[in-house]
Amino acid sequence: MPKPKKSTTAKAAKPIAMPTMPSSSSTPWPAELAKLSADDRQQRLDELRETVAGCTLCAELAKTRTQTVFGVGSPEARIAFFGEAPGADEDRQGEPFVGRAGKLLTQIIEACTFRRSDVYILNTLKCRPPGNRNPTTEENDNCRPYFERQLEIIQPEYIVCLGRFAITNLLESAAPIGKLRGRFHPYRGSKVVVTYHPAYLLRNPSAKKDVWEDMKMMLKDMGIAIPEKSK
Repeated sequence: MPKPKKSTTAKAAKPIAMPTMPSSSSTPWPAELAKLSADDRQQRLDELRETVAGCTLCAELAKTRTQTVFGVGSPEARIAFFGEAPGADEDRQGEPFVGRAGKLLTQIIEACTFRRSDVYILNTLKCRPPGNRNPTTEENDNCRPYFERQLEIIQPEYIVCLGRFAITNLLESAAPIGKLRGRFHPYRGSKVVVTYHPAYLLRNPSAKKDVWEDMKMMLKDMGIAIPEKSK
């Protein structure tokens, strides 16, 4: 159920420091944020969540959404799973990846020996595009400071880009996923893994083996033994 609207006399939300567009994907994470405790990181994420909840930069999305879909998981996650945009289930529940594709993502995370609470999950867009249409360039640009700030606060060692829009927004590459897979891409001190979106796997089950190869590449780099049952 959507939250009731706040009174117009309510105190204005505390301004949140937003990142500027990095001049390069090699621009390091802010050193001062790397020293934050888990509680401090969570507090900053909560403050950013409030800002996102009141965002009206995309008039159509602000009008049609049930609620914003910010992100969930550990503020100290080693891995961030970075998707595209919320769907109908996510719009209702306010949490990313909770529908059919979300259940598959959970299975992938668990196959990697983690729980959802161990990683961080977020999308490029914080609002559902009507009819699940593709996000526009303007919508992506409006949401960019939000996901950049989330990643700045968490500073994950690995970012798993799920699908074309996540790849385009983070790496600014129009190359096909097939040509970007199989190696790490640098992004501000993190190692980026490019793979297919779980929704694509629901339509093309044969690609699951490719995603698992991508996860094994990451696990090996992390120094985590691949579970016997998953080999």
